Amino acid sequence: MGKLSARNKRVKRTVKIGKVAPETAGQMEDLDARIEAIQLLIPLGLRAVTEELQQAVEELAGRRYARKESDQPLRRWGSQRGSVYLADQKLPVNVPRVRNVDSDTDVTLAAYQALQRPRNMDEGLLTRILKGIATRNYEACAETVPESFGLSSSSVSRRYIKATARKLAEFQERSLEEYDLVALLLDGKSFADEQIIIALGVTLDGRKIPLGFVQAASENERVCRRFLADLVDRGLQYEDGLLVVIDGAKGLYKAVMSALKGHACVQRCQYHNRKNVVSYLPKNEQARVRRKMEVAYGKPTYE
Repeated sequence: MGKLSARNKRVKRTVKIGKVAPETAGQMEDLDARIEAIQLLIPLGLRAVTEELQQAVEELAGRRYARKESDQPLRRWGSQRGSVYLADQKLPVNVPRVRNVDSDTDVTLAAYQALQRPRNMDEGLLTRILKGIATRNYEACAETVPESFGLSSSSVSRRYIKATARKLAEFQERSLEEYDLVALLLDGKSFADEQIIIALGVTLDGRKIPLGFVQAASENERVCRRFLADLVDRGLQYEDGLLVVIDGAKGLYKAVMSALKGHACVQRCQYHNRKNVVSYLPKNEQARVRRKMEVAYGKPTYE
């Protein structure tokens, strides 16, 4: 890690009372690059953290035991317990202190502040949980660093919520201009006690693209029209015509005809229609009628 530090440009800082400010934006970028590199090194990162903090102290207060000039009020002032983030681990470290003896205040180490900010840890956490690691088992499954702490199930859950909220926003706000769709499937599904209206696009080669969803009490025309208008604002291409497959909800039909301005050819979903028909029949008749309807749907013409 000493070689890594040697290759990087030394960061000079202008000292103010109780605060350290990098002289230029380029120096801060240099600091950020070094901090990000350090956070990838586990468990060697702990040694690198110590070197980085000691380097920061030396830049502020000079070399240990070196003679201090009369206009240099900054002094080494022992250490205190603190913590830093390395990947998914929150680790305890001894943080060296620097004191301004003229103003009797501690001077903040910019490197320590940067190391207290987790970088991309929620992304890794989200991937692990989605692959089956329960929050209560996450601490045992995390990268092994004996000194790590701060990975309780509650904190993991908070980070999981934060990560999924960010992913949801990206999904719901992404542009749809790149998709050349020929069909649009709209349907309402029950999730817990809520109704979710889902839009699924289909490309010419048969790829299914989830476009978005909206929470609603029912498939009423106002909510569905606003939902479709949002898809259009995000770049949904419909001017060349879309086959829109829906169930028998009248509100959904009105919303499609209004939002897509006559460019939609609406098809009643055969699955919904078959399900609705057989629901009125005795159970011993349902399988027979379902088969007859499937055969009828397979015919090329109504006749």
